[in-house]
Amino acid sequence: MTDDKMYIASVVATYWFVSISMVYLNKVLMSNEALSIPAPIFITWYQCVCTVIICWVAGKIGERAQAMEAAQYQSVSQSEEVADGQQRSQPKALKPGFFAQFPKAEYSVGTGRKVLPLSLVFVGMITLNNVCLKLVEVSFYNVARSLTIVFNVLFSYVMLRIPSSTNTILCLLVVIVGFLIGGKGEINFSMVGTIAGVCSSLFVSLNSIFTKKMLPVVDDNHWRLTYYNNINACVLFVPLMLYFEMSIIKEHSAKLASGVFWSAMTVAGFFGFSIGIVTVLQIKATSPLSHNISGTAKAALQSLMAFGIWGNPATVMGVVGIFIVLGGSLSYTVVKMNENAAFRVPSRPQQSEEGT
Repeated sequence: MTDDKMYIASVVATYWFVSISMVYLNKVLMSNEALSIPAPIFITWYQCVCTVIICWVAGKIGERAQAMEAAQYQSVSQSEEVADGQQRSQPKALKPGFFAQFPKAEYSVGTGRKVLPLSLVFVGMITLNNVCLKLVEVSFYNVARSLTIVFNVLFSYVMLRIPSSTNTILCLLVVIVGFLIGGKGEINFSMVGTIAGVCSSLFVSLNSIFTKKMLPVVDDNHWRLTYYNNINACVLFVPLMLYFEMSIIKEHSAKLASGVFWSAMTVAGFFGFSIGIVTVLQIKATSPLSHNISGTAKAALQSLMAFGIWGNPATVMGVVGIFIVLGGSLSYTVVKMNENAAFRVPSRPQQSEEGT
Protein backbone atom coordinates (compact mmCIF):
# COMPACT_ATOMS: atom_id res chain seq x y z
CA MET A 1 0.00 0.00 0.00
CA THR A 2 1.39 3.40 -1.01
CA ASP A 3 1.93 6.25 1.44
CA ASP A 4 -1.00 8.18 -0.06
CA LYS A 5 -3.37 5.24 0.40
CA MET A 6 -2.11 4.70 3.95
CA TYR A 7 -2.74 8.37 4.73
CA ILE A 8 -6.27 8.27 3.28
CA ALA A 9 -7.05 5.05 5.18
CA SER A 10 -5.79 6.53 8.46
CA VAL A 11 -7.83 9.72 7.97
CA VAL A 12 -11.01 7.78 7.22
CA ALA A 13 -10.45 5.44 10.21
CA THR A 14 -9.90 8.43 12.51
CA TYR A 15 -13.05 10.06 11.18
CA TRP A 16 -15.07 6.93 11.93
CA PHE A 17 -13.75 6.62 15.51
CA VAL A 18 -14.21 10.29 16.39
CA SER A 19 -17.63 10.52 14.74
CA ILE A 20 -19.09 7.43 16.44
CA SER A 21 -17.72 8.53 19.83
CA MET A 22 -19.14 12.02 19.26
CA VAL A 23 -22.62 10.69 18.45
CA TYR A 24 -22.76 8.42 21.48
CA LEU A 25 -21.54 11.12 23.85
CA ASN A 26 -23.99 13.68 22.45
CA LYS A 27 -26.83 11.20 22.85
CA VAL A 28 -25.92 10.88 26.54
CA LEU A 29 -25.82 14.66 26.98
CA MET A 30 -29.17 15.24 25.31
CA SER A 31 -31.13 12.26 26.62
CA ASN A 32 -29.88 11.84 30.19
CA GLU A 33 -31.82 14.45 32.15
CA ALA A 34 -30.06 13.45 35.37
CA LEU A 35 -26.73 14.49 33.87
CA SER A 36 -27.41 17.22 31.34
CA ILE A 37 -29.74 19.93 30.07
CA PRO A 38 -32.06 18.94 27.17
CA ALA A 39 -30.93 21.88 25.05
CA PRO A 40 -29.19 20.67 21.85
CA ILE A 41 -28.45 24.18 20.54
CA PHE A 42 -26.79 25.20 23.82
CA ILE A 43 -24.74 21.99 23.87
CA THR A 44 -23.66 22.52 20.26
CA TRP A 45 -22.77 26.18 20.94
CA TYR A 46 -20.52 25.16 23.84
CA GLN A 47 -18.76 22.63 21.60
CA CYS A 48 -18.05 25.39 19.09
CA VAL A 49 -16.67 27.60 21.90
CA CYS A 50 -14.36 24.75 22.95
CA THR A 51 -13.20 24.36 19.35
CA VAL A 52 -12.35 28.08 19.11
CA ILE A 53 -10.35 27.93 22.36
CA ILE A 54 -8.46 24.80 21.28
CA CYS A 55 -7.66 26.36 17.89
CA TRP A 56 -6.38 29.52 19.60
CA VAL A 57 -4.15 27.57 22.00
CA ALA A 58 -2.89 25.33 19.19
CA GLY A 59 -2.11 28.46 17.15
CA LYS A 60 -0.01 29.90 19.99
CA ILE A 61 1.91 26.64 20.34
CA GLY A 62 2.26 26.51 16.56
CA GLU A 63 3.83 29.98 16.50
CA ARG A 64 6.51 28.89 18.95
CA ALA A 65 7.08 25.63 17.09
CA GLN A 66 7.51 27.47 13.79
CA ALA A 67 9.94 29.95 15.36
CA MET A 68 12.01 27.14 16.87
CA GLU A 69 12.10 25.25 13.59
CA ALA A 70 13.11 28.40 11.71
CA ALA A 71 16.00 28.92 14.14
CA GLN A 72 16.99 25.26 13.84
CA TYR A 73 16.85 25.50 10.06
CA GLN A 74 19.13 28.54 10.15
CA SER A 75 21.55 26.68 12.41
CA VAL A 76 21.65 23.67 10.09
CA SER A 77 22.12 25.96 7.10
CA GLN A 78 25.13 27.68 8.68
CA SER A 79 26.70 24.39 9.76
CA GLU A 80 26.61 22.98 6.24
CA GLU A 81 29.51 25.03 4.95
CA VAL A 82 32.18 23.28 2.98
CA ALA A 83 35.86 23.64 3.73
CA ASP A 84 36.47 26.37 1.15
CA GLY A 85 33.88 28.63 2.77
CA GLN A 86 31.20 28.11 0.10
CA GLN A 87 27.71 27.53 1.52
CA ARG A 88 25.47 24.90 -0.02
CA SER A 89 22.57 26.34 -1.94
CA GLN A 90 20.13 23.69 -0.70
CA PRO A 91 20.50 22.93 3.03
CA LYS A 92 18.87 19.78 4.31
CA ALA A 93 15.13 20.22 4.93
CA LEU A 94 13.89 19.49 8.43
CA LYS A 95 10.77 17.46 9.07
CA PRO A 96 8.16 19.81 10.60
CA GLY A 97 6.73 18.98 14.02
CA PHE A 98 3.05 18.32 14.68
CA PHE A 99 2.22 21.74 16.13
CA ALA A 100 4.04 23.59 13.35
CA GLN A 101 1.05 22.97 11.08
CA PHE A 102 -1.24 25.15 13.22
CA PRO A 103 -1.44 28.75 11.96
CA LYS A 104 -1.67 31.78 14.20
CA ALA A 105 -5.28 32.16 15.37
CA GLU A 106 -6.22 35.52 13.94
CA TYR A 107 -9.68 36.67 12.89
CA SER A 108 -10.18 39.07 10.00
CA VAL A 109 -13.68 40.48 9.62
CA GLY A 110 -13.34 40.47 5.83
CA THR A 111 -12.33 36.81 5.72
CA GLY A 112 -15.02 35.97 8.26
CA ARG A 113 -17.65 37.46 5.96
CA LYS A 114 -16.37 35.37 3.06
CA VAL A 115 -16.60 32.21 5.17
CA LEU A 116 -20.09 33.14 6.44
CA PRO A 117 -22.03 31.12 3.80
CA LEU A 118 -20.21 27.97 4.95
CA SER A 119 -20.87 28.90 8.59
CA LEU A 120 -24.61 29.24 7.95
CA VAL A 121 -24.65 25.78 6.36
CA PHE A 122 -22.49 24.44 9.20
CA VAL A 123 -24.85 25.77 11.88
CA GLY A 124 -27.87 24.27 10.10
CA MET A 125 -26.07 20.95 9.69
CA ILE A 126 -24.94 20.40 13.29
CA THR A 127 -28.14 21.81 14.80
CA LEU A 128 -30.37 19.49 12.79
CA ASN A 129 -27.99 16.60 13.44
CA ASN A 130 -28.33 17.01 17.20
CA VAL A 131 -32.08 17.60 17.09
CA CYS A 132 -32.42 14.39 15.09
CA LEU A 133 -30.16 12.52 17.52
CA LYS A 134 -32.14 13.79 20.50
CA LEU A 135 -35.50 12.62 19.12
CA VAL A 136 -34.70 9.30 17.41
CA GLU A 137 -33.05 6.09 18.56
CA VAL A 138 -29.31 5.82 17.90
CA SER A 139 -29.96 2.70 15.79
CA PHE A 140 -32.27 4.69 13.51
CA TYR A 141 -30.02 7.75 13.35
CA ASN A 142 -28.13 6.59 10.26
CA VAL A 143 -31.35 5.72 8.40
CA ALA A 144 -32.84 9.12 9.19
CA ARG A 145 -29.71 10.74 7.72
CA SER A 146 -29.08 8.31 4.84
CA LEU A 147 -30.24 10.61 2.02
CA THR A 148 -27.02 12.63 1.83
CA ILE A 149 -25.87 11.03 -1.41
CA VAL A 150 -29.31 11.64 -2.90
CA PHE A 151 -28.97 15.36 -2.20
CA ASN A 152 -25.37 15.29 -3.43
CA VAL A 153 -26.45 13.99 -6.82
CA LEU A 154 -29.37 16.41 -6.88
CA PHE A 155 -27.14 19.43 -6.20
CA SER A 156 -24.61 18.22 -8.77
CA TYR A 157 -27.35 18.40 -11.39
CA VAL A 158 -29.08 21.58 -10.21
CA MET A 159 -25.93 23.61 -9.50
CA LEU A 160 -23.42 22.10 -11.93
CA ARG A 161 -25.70 20.52 -14.54
CA ILE A 162 -23.89 17.20 -14.13
CA PRO A 163 -26.23 14.38 -15.21
CA SER A 164 -26.29 10.97 -13.52
CA SER A 165 -26.27 7.56 -15.12
CA THR A 166 -29.10 5.06 -14.92
CA ASN A 167 -27.04 2.86 -12.56
CA THR A 168 -26.51 5.83 -10.24
CA ILE A 169 -30.23 6.58 -10.14
CA LEU A 170 -31.00 2.92 -9.39
CA CYS A 171 -28.56 2.97 -6.45
CA LEU A 172 -30.20 6.10 -5.08
CA LEU A 173 -33.62 4.44 -5.37
CA VAL A 174 -32.28 1.53 -3.31
CA VAL A 175 -31.16 3.96 -0.59
CA ILE A 176 -34.57 5.67 -0.62
CA VAL A 177 -36.35 2.30 -0.34
CA GLY A 178 -34.09 1.40 2.61
CA PHE A 179 -34.94 4.72 4.23
CA LEU A 180 -38.69 4.05 3.90
CA ILE A 181 -38.45 0.46 5.13
CA GLY A 182 -36.26 1.46 8.07
CA GLY A 183 -38.73 4.17 9.06
CA LYS A 184 -41.64 1.74 8.80
CA GLY A 185 -39.84 -0.76 11.03
CA GLU A 186 -38.88 1.76 13.72
CA ILE A 187 -40.81 1.10 16.96
CA ASN A 188 -40.13 4.46 18.62
CA PHE A 189 -40.61 6.48 15.44
CA SER A 190 -40.34 10.28 15.65
CA MET A 191 -41.67 12.26 12.69
CA VAL A 192 -39.99 15.49 13.82
CA GLY A 193 -36.69 13.69 14.42
CA THR A 194 -36.88 12.02 10.99
CA ILE A 195 -37.61 15.32 9.23
CA ALA A 196 -34.64 16.86 11.06
CA GLY A 197 -32.51 13.94 9.84
CA VAL A 198 -33.57 14.44 6.22
CA CYS A 199 -32.87 18.18 6.44
CA SER A 200 -29.50 17.51 8.06
CA SER A 201 -28.63 15.24 5.11
CA LEU A 202 -29.29 18.17 2.82
CA PHE A 203 -26.98 20.41 4.85
CA VAL A 204 -24.25 17.74 5.05
CA SER A 205 -24.14 17.65 1.26
CA LEU A 206 -24.02 21.46 1.06
CA ASN A 207 -21.33 21.58 3.75
CA SER A 208 -19.03 19.36 1.71
CA ILE A 209 -19.45 21.53 -1.38
CA PHE A 210 -18.97 24.82 0.48
CA THR A 211 -15.92 23.52 2.37
CA LYS A 212 -14.13 22.85 -0.90
CA LYS A 213 -15.09 26.31 -2.16
CA MET A 214 -14.00 28.14 1.01
CA LEU A 215 -10.60 26.52 1.54
CA PRO A 216 -8.86 28.87 -0.98
CA VAL A 217 -10.20 31.84 1.03
CA VAL A 218 -8.01 30.78 3.97
CA ASP A 219 -4.95 29.82 1.89
CA ASP A 220 -6.15 26.21 1.65
CA ASN A 221 -5.52 25.78 5.39
CA HIS A 222 -8.13 23.57 7.07
CA TRP A 223 -7.07 24.63 10.59
CA ARG A 224 -7.67 28.27 9.76
CA LEU A 225 -11.02 27.42 8.15
CA THR A 226 -12.08 25.56 11.29
CA TYR A 227 -11.19 28.58 13.44
CA TYR A 228 -13.14 31.05 11.28
CA ASN A 229 -16.10 28.70 10.84
CA ASN A 230 -16.52 28.06 14.58
CA ILE A 231 -16.17 31.73 15.57
CA ASN A 232 -18.93 32.57 13.10
CA ALA A 233 -21.00 29.65 14.42
CA CYS A 234 -20.62 30.83 18.05
CA VAL A 235 -22.17 34.16 17.08
CA LEU A 236 -24.90 32.63 14.93
CA PHE A 237 -25.98 30.25 17.70
CA VAL A 238 -26.66 33.02 20.25
CA PRO A 239 -30.01 34.25 18.85
CA LEU A 240 -31.09 30.64 18.30
CA MET A 241 -30.38 29.82 21.95
CA LEU A 242 -32.17 32.91 23.21
CA TYR A 243 -35.27 32.22 21.14
CA PHE A 244 -35.60 28.43 21.38
CA GLU A 245 -33.90 27.32 24.58
CA MET A 246 -33.65 30.15 27.13
CA SER A 247 -36.65 28.84 29.10
CA ILE A 248 -35.22 25.30 29.10
CA ILE A 249 -31.84 26.53 30.37
CA LYS A 250 -33.53 28.53 33.15
CA GLU A 251 -35.61 25.51 34.13
CA HIS A 252 -32.47 23.37 34.50
CA SER A 253 -30.24 26.15 35.85
CA ALA A 254 -29.13 23.97 38.77
CA LYS A 255 -27.13 21.84 36.30
CA LEU A 256 -25.00 24.89 35.47
CA ALA A 257 -23.35 24.54 38.89
CA SER A 258 -22.56 20.83 38.37
CA GLY A 259 -18.94 19.87 37.81
CA VAL A 260 -19.99 16.57 36.26
CA PHE A 261 -22.14 18.40 33.72
CA TRP A 262 -19.36 20.75 32.65
CA SER A 263 -16.82 17.92 32.55
CA ALA A 264 -19.05 15.95 30.18
CA MET A 265 -19.68 19.09 28.13
CA THR A 266 -15.96 19.78 27.87
CA VAL A 267 -15.19 16.23 26.74
CA ALA A 268 -17.93 16.59 24.15
CA GLY A 269 -16.37 19.92 23.16
CA PHE A 270 -13.05 18.19 22.55
CA PHE A 271 -14.77 15.68 20.30
CA GLY A 272 -16.53 18.59 18.63
CA PHE A 273 -13.12 20.05 17.80
CA SER A 274 -11.87 16.67 16.63
CA ILE A 275 -14.84 15.96 14.36
CA GLY A 276 -14.46 19.34 12.69
CA ILE A 277 -10.80 18.66 11.99
CA VAL A 278 -11.16 15.09 10.74
CA THR A 279 -14.14 16.07 8.56
CA VAL A 280 -12.10 18.73 6.78
CA LEU A 281 -9.13 16.34 6.55
CA GLN A 282 -11.29 13.62 5.00
CA ILE A 283 -12.77 16.01 2.44
CA LYS A 284 -9.30 17.23 1.48
CA ALA A 285 -7.86 13.70 1.33
CA THR A 286 -10.75 12.33 -0.76
CA SER A 287 -13.60 14.43 -2.16
CA PRO A 288 -17.01 15.74 -1.06
CA LEU A 289 -18.66 12.68 -2.62
CA SER A 290 -16.28 10.21 -0.95
CA HIS A 291 -16.74 12.00 2.35
CA ASN A 292 -20.51 11.56 2.12
CA ILE A 293 -20.14 7.88 1.25
CA SER A 294 -17.74 7.30 4.13
CA GLY A 295 -20.13 9.04 6.51
CA THR A 296 -23.05 6.88 5.38
CA ALA A 297 -21.11 3.62 5.78
CA LYS A 298 -19.85 4.73 9.20
CA ALA A 299 -23.39 5.48 10.30
CA ALA A 300 -24.50 1.96 9.37
CA LEU A 301 -21.88 0.41 11.66
CA GLN A 302 -22.83 2.93 14.32
CA SER A 303 -26.46 1.78 14.15
CA LEU A 304 -25.62 -1.91 14.43
CA MET A 305 -23.46 -1.22 17.47
CA ALA A 306 -26.33 0.77 19.03
CA PHE A 307 -28.55 -2.32 19.29
CA GLY A 308 -26.11 -3.78 21.80
CA ILE A 309 -24.80 -0.63 23.50
CA TRP A 310 -28.04 1.33 23.82
CA GLY A 311 -30.46 -1.57 23.89
CA ASN A 312 -32.57 -0.12 21.08
CA PRO A 313 -35.40 -2.50 20.10
CA ALA A 314 -34.66 -4.24 16.81
CA THR A 315 -37.25 -5.25 14.24
CA VAL A 316 -36.83 -7.22 11.03
CA MET A 317 -37.86 -4.24 8.90
CA GLY A 318 -35.61 -1.90 10.87
CA VAL A 319 -32.52 -4.08 10.42
CA VAL A 320 -33.38 -4.78 6.77
CA GLY A 321 -33.70 -1.03 6.21
CA ILE A 322 -30.19 -0.47 7.59
CA PHE A 323 -28.67 -3.10 5.32
CA ILE A 324 -30.58 -1.87 2.26
CA VAL A 325 -29.28 1.65 2.90
CA LEU A 326 -25.74 0.30 3.32
CA GLY A 327 -26.04 -1.89 0.21
CA GLY A 328 -27.35 1.00 -1.87
CA SER A 329 -24.55 3.26 -0.63
CA LEU A 330 -21.85 0.68 -1.38
CA SER A 331 -23.33 0.01 -4.83
CA TYR A 332 -23.36 3.74 -5.47
CA THR A 333 -19.68 3.90 -4.49
CA VAL A 334 -18.76 1.12 -6.93
CA VAL A 335 -20.77 2.71 -9.75
CA LYS A 336 -19.16 6.13 -9.26
CA MET A 337 -15.67 4.62 -9.03
CA ASN A 338 -16.19 2.72 -12.29
CA GLU A 339 -17.62 5.79 -14.02
CA ASN A 340 -14.75 8.00 -12.84
CA ALA A 341 -12.18 5.39 -13.90
CA ALA A 342 -13.74 5.13 -17.35
CA PHE A 343 -13.77 8.92 -17.65
CA ARG A 344 -10.05 9.16 -16.80
CA VAL A 345 -8.96 6.53 -19.36
CA PRO A 346 -7.77 8.44 -22.43
CA SER A 347 -9.10 7.36 -25.77
CA ARG A 348 -6.61 5.28 -27.77
CA PRO A 349 -5.32 7.23 -30.80
CA GLN A 350 -6.17 5.72 -34.13
CA GLN A 351 -3.27 4.34 -36.08
CA SER A 352 -2.62 6.20 -39.32
CA GLU A 353 -2.58 4.41 -42.63
CA GLU A 354 1.10 5.31 -43.06
CA GLY A 355 1.94 3.41 -39.88
CA THR A 356 0.17 0.19 -40.97
